[in-house]
Amino acid sequence: MFDVAVIGAGVAGLTVAQQLQQCGYAVVVVDKSRGVGGRAATRRLHGTRADHGLRYLEPIGEMSQQLVKVLCDRNILQLWTDTVYSCESKMPRYVASDGMSAIAKFLATGLEIKLNQRVQAITTTDDKIWHLGFEAAENITAKAVVVAIPAPQALMLLEPLTESILPAGFVDKLRSVQFDPCLSVIAGYPSQQQPNLEWKAVVFPDNSDLAWIGLDSSKRPDAQMPVFVIQSSAAFANLYLDAQDLNPAAQQLLGCAAAELMIPWLDTPDWFQVHRWRYAFPSHPLVRSYLNAETPLPLICCGDWCGENLLESALNSGLAAAMEIDRHLNNLPLPGINFLDNL
Repeated sequence: MFDVAVIGAGVAGLTVAQQLQQCGYAVVVVDKSRGVGGRAATRRLHGTRADHGLRYLEPIGEMSQQLVKVLCDRNILQLWTDTVYSCESKMPRYVASDGMSAIAKFLATGLEIKLNQRVQAITTTDDKIWHLGFEAAENITAKAVVVAIPAPQALMLLEPLTESILPAGFVDKLRSVQFDPCLSVIAGYPSQQQPNLEWKAVVFPDNSDLAWIGLDSSKRPDAQMPVFVIQSSAAFANLYLDAQDLNPAAQQLLGCAAAELMIPWLDTPDWFQVHRWRYAFPSHPLVRSYLNAETPLPLICCGDWCGENLLESALNSGLAAAMEIDRHLNNLPLPGINFLDNL
């Protein structure tokens, strides 16, 4: 049995786990994916890697500023650019040459993490302990649970508890959070097709199909080929939300990017892969740092949907959720923002 079980190994979940473990709680993190990070995702393919989720890190708040500083000191992050075309503000953007998943791997240092394990049900035992059931793994019990996954996924997991354990108002607040989807296309080109571009990234705020394109290979000091990552608008992704074959959508985005940027060869990559992010960006976030079920057994929901600043919100939400769990348990002194220095 653990003191705290954290469902979700994204930035918020890892922050909660580090806060609580560093002050002495027995913590376990479980995630349905093969690796940590959530949308801080990097895909290895064709002898290279590409970031198809989180594009870069911006130091827009105290927590993200501290994270950038620590990761730069550890040579995990490097400055990529301070200019994204079609963006009015000049802001330093930081990336990891090993891929943005390196951020999550750093945050996961020293934690007990069980991957490839999807929680099927949450119940309580007769002796008033949370019980996490899995399809093909040993079950877990814990005194407190943190659900650090997108709100719609948390809703599917927790809604069955509405009549017996969870108050209806808690579930209604969870239901109010909405996300926009996104399609990400990773495209690789012949090594001799070295682009001579004035930009590393472009946003398309008024385009019906495109949202972003980045020269992802410019993040890699040893890049052997040009690799672009194209991300769609929410409106375009909604057209393919349940499509079994996403290749036609990817080809349409490549064609649109070639036309918009007047780079004809973008339409004919050597290879491409496409990924669907069903819960990419919170369109209706929660206007608080976490969601407390206010049950006798502590249960807290948190994530980047608790606020409007994505990664900064995820960090702050994780910290606030840990403080609330600690208040319910032993009131131990948490490391706070300094937890990063202990990794």
